[in-house]
Amino acid sequence: MQIDGGVVVGVDGSASSVRALQLADEEAQRRDALLHVVRAWSIRTAPRPTDCPPNTIPSMDAFHETVAADTRQVVAGQLAEQRAAAAHIHAVHSPPPQALLSASKGADLLVVGHRGRGGFAGLMLGSVAEQCVRHAACPVLVVRPSV
Repeated sequence: MQIDGGVVVGVDGSASSVRALQLADEEAQRRDALLHVVRAWSIRTAPRPTDCPPNTIPSMDAFHETVAADTRQVVAGQLAEQRAAAAHIHAVHSPPPQALLSASKGADLLVVGHRGRGGFAGLMLGSVAEQCVRHAACPVLVVRPSV
């Protein structure tokens, strides 16, 4: 994934990442910058392609296209039509921290939600957000839920 400037946001479909997407878009508009939406996925976390027959295993390409389409749908549901169309979608078969840290190398700002889909609800900061704060190559904005 090649990022050359702009605002990068990690999206996994969680409420926290949707809020991060909204604020990342606002920040991209303020900066007159590109918005890069990164969705890291694995076979375990990817939505199953709907056209794949039961008892068969989809190809990696089919998973990738389904993840990208799902991410475009999330973006389209949250941003104005023109802003959604201008967003650059990056579906990356990678663990989330690695995908976001790689994207941070070329970004002006990385935006992440405070918690994703992980299983430890009592934590104040999710493990992906913590890794980004500690290791990103650009400034990081961690988005808390709106009150």
